[in-house]
Amino acid sequence: MYRITPQLSEKIKHFATFPPTGVSLRQMVMFGQNPTQGTLFKASQFLSEELPIRLAHRVKELEELPHNLSDMPSIIRVKNWYAQSFQDIVEFPSKELTPGLKEITRSMSKQTDMQSLPENSPNLAMPNGGNPTGRRGVSLSHRYHSAMDGSEWPAEMYSYNERFTKMIEAVKRRHDPVVTTVAQGILEFKQSKSSNNVDTDIQAFLDRFYMSRIGIRMLIGQHIALNKGPSRKDYVGIICTKTNLADMAQEAIDNAKFICEEYYGLFRGPEVHLHCKKDLEFMYVPSHLSHMLFELLKNSLRAVVEQYGTECDEYPPIKLIVAQGKEDIAIKISDEGGGIPRSGVPLVWTYMYTTAPSQHLDPTFDKSDFKAPMAGFGYGLPISRLYARYFGGDLKLISMEGYGTDVYLHLNRISNSDEPLQ
Repeated sequence: MYRITPQLSEKIKHFATFPPTGVSLRQMVMFGQNPTQGTLFKASQFLSEELPIRLAHRVKELEELPHNLSDMPSIIRVKNWYAQSFQDIVEFPSKELTPGLKEITRSMSKQTDMQSLPENSPNLAMPNGGNPTGRRGVSLSHRYHSAMDGSEWPAEMYSYNERFTKMIEAVKRRHDPVVTTVAQGILEFKQSKSSNNVDTDIQAFLDRFYMSRIGIRMLIGQHIALNKGPSRKDYVGIICTKTNLADMAQEAIDNAKFICEEYYGLFRGPEVHLHCKKDLEFMYVPSHLSHMLFELLKNSLRAVVEQYGTECDEYPPIKLIVAQGKEDIAIKISDEGGGIPRSGVPLVWTYMYTTAPSQHLDPTFDKSDFKAPMAGFGYGLPISRLYARYFGGDLKLISMEGYGTDVYLHLNRISNSDEPLQ
């Protein structure tokens, strides 16, 4: 079993004193267009500095959780994964950088003709613009972009980029089961306390922890995709510059209806009426949007079926409406599933809260997110809100008890919102 040595612990504490550096969607796209080996090498240097800072903050927080949550076996397992990934990334450059590459690194750091990236705007979905400490990371123009295109790159740089990408792919795989393992840790905590309640300070920790995880996986996933190239049409890494809202919504509708009909044994589930311009496109990460729409539609379908019963001949339709504004793209999903009592609305944003029968969580379950079950873990809404807020959007819910629920998903069109770093 992996153990954190005293020396590694000291190094983690040191890295945790530095603030992380936020990256906007627009910056990632500008950086990733037609990258050369030199640009990708520069990006690997940025990640070698940035990822350990983000991982160190999480290790430190996992060690200092309230109410003895840090002592739960599943939480210790997750902490060790983060520490191991920290060690892998920190030690990689010293092991792999040849003298020639070290010289190139020094010349890059002195370079003055870099193409500068646009400044981010504060993330309005989060307190203090997503930067609670008020401390800013180092300017991205010095760390995340290289204008050395057109140069001849040595073979050792190609080899270094390939090995670095394989290493962070292994890190990403190691962290696939983090969401479910932390959930298991919360279940262990609740059992140890013989209580079903999870305190607000633990809810706040889960928000910070899962938001950080989204950011880490976004940076790693983008770097892997750029290195694996060539990318698909209209894609820069995992970002689609022309994400079609109507296509994404229809795919989510089809997937959610399939799961609903299979789960309840229905011949035909509730219809979902889509109101969206066919040519509405914007820059976004399709996997994030797919996750949010699928979770929200699944909730509405379940509410309608359970309100009217599985023997109902014709369910009232669910409406999915997409509107385009100057700042946001707003998506409203309306159902007639009976709604939620006013006292219960704040609870829908808490982890481990669900109105469905609780499902057993297998500790060996290693999927990166709760996808397949129709309901039962109580993670769908809070995680979806984090995905929305990550790039400066938001998710809101208004319910009429006795009638139904409207959820509003706001997505930032301008794409210059800072990451919500905590």
